[in-house]
This record gives sequence, C-alpha cells and structure tokens, in this order.
Amino acid sequence: MSARADAKLSNPKRQRGPNNPVNDPLAYFLTIATYGTWLPGDQRGWVEYRRGWQLPDPVLELESSCLMSEDACILDASARNIVQQQLAETCNHRGWILQAANCRSNHMHAVVTVDSVAARNVRQDLKAWCTRRLKELIDPDRDNWWAERGSIRWIRDEESLDRVIQYVSEAQDLKRHKSAE
Repeated sequence: MSARADAKLSNPKRQRGPNNPVNDPLAYFLTIATYGTWLPGDQRGWVEYRRGWQLPDPVLELESSCLMSEDACILDASARNIVQQQLAETCNHRGWILQAANCRSNHMHAVVTVDSVAARNVRQDLKAWCTRRLKELIDPDRDNWWAERGSIRWIRDEESLDRVIQYVSEAQDLKRHKSAE
C-alpha cells in the first residue's frame, strides 16, 4: 500500500465518500514572488488576499512602494541556484517529492507532492528554508526575500500535473525568448 493510501486510511477525515468529499491533490503548484516585485496595485493587476484578482491601481502601488522596508529583491544567477538547491534539499529532508522547480529573478515555482501536509505549511517551510540559505550565503542583512504569501494551486489529475511540470520546467524560458524577438 502506498504512503498516500496509508494516510487516507489512518485519517478518516481525509477519506472520500458521500459524507466527506475530500480529494487529496496529487501535488501543489506554488508560485512565490520575491519581495517588492509584485505590489498591491501593480500595473499588471494583482491578487488581494481572500478577494481575488484586482485591477491595476497606480495610487495603491505607489502607497505600497512607500511602505516597503527594503528595496525589491531581484535574485541573480547565484541566488537562483541556491534557491533551487534548497528547494530540493528541503523536499528531500521532509520526504516530499519535488516534481519541478524553477527560480527566476523575481519569483519561484515549485510543484511538490506531499502526504497529509497543508499547502500553506509546505509554502511556509520552503520559503523559510530558502530564506535561511540566502541569508547565510548571499546577504545576512536582508530581512525580506519573498512576498508575504504566494499562489497555491491544487493539482488533482495526472494530465494537469504533466502540464504544470512542463510549464515550470520549460515555459519560463520560452516566455523570455518570445519577448526578446
């Protein structure tokens, strides 16, 4: 029996059925922006916690910018490599499966399969360990590396998992190449 099946059997709240339609995701797709690179009011639109997608608001963006305690965090190649390595190390240590990861200059993506761990706890753990490693190896004086939260999407079927792995692994570079043309 798989660890996923064991977790469902040992925790009746996680079993599916007419009284409990919980469907454990195959993976979580996490996207986390670096600090200050996608502020409330952003010209691209932005996501307000518990209220969803919002239209650009230049005044709010300016106000948000004024409230920042540090400059926006832009990760160079060395820092991105550290994040990628730390994501793998943390997942390995926790017994999670890192399906795909891609750290960019202003955000990171991770697709992680876990058993019985809340998505927000996975996100918090990955951010915390990446922050520790970046402070240790890049800049011990920087306090803010990541946005306060980040996007979490539940991946519930194999086709979606394949698509999100491909997006994280390949599409980020394709978008950059297309914008350079």
